[in-house]
Amino acid sequence: MTIQRMENVGIVVDDLEAATAFFVELGMELEGNAPVEGRWADRVVGLDGIRVDVAMMRTPDGHGRLELMTFRTPAAIIAEPKIAPANTLGIRRIMFAVQDIEDVIARLHTHGAELIGELEQYEDSYRLCYLRGPENIIVALAEQLRTA
Repeated sequence: MTIQRMENVGIVVDDLEAATAFFVELGMELEGNAPVEGRWADRVVGLDGIRVDVAMMRTPDGHGRLELMTFRTPAAIIAEPKIAPANTLGIRRIMFAVQDIEDVIARLHTHGAELIGELEQYEDSYRLCYLRGPENIIVALAEQLRTA
């Protein structure tokens, strides 16, 4: 076996504080904040002179992690339309299993999240929706209605 587990997903943001608050409201836990810089970091990411502020987030079950980061140097760049639709090539969304999806949507709305489409039910199994959160990150929510 090559892969032991997925370590984390990295997301570059302009406003680290707002992104962190959004994911805390979703239910993730902040493991810690730290600046990252130095020759070792330059060599890992293939850029010279990086200075990055990082917030490491963890799901309540301890199995999933997000690394939110703001680049101080070099400045972050936009590689696609700022508000990319769901069919844009590349990583488009992160999906989280939640309880009481309507409550989660309302709480995330106070952090600027907006529904992209509608809250829909898939058969008798799930209620699903896509939200656009801070930095235009698409977050999908899934509430399981019955156990298989």
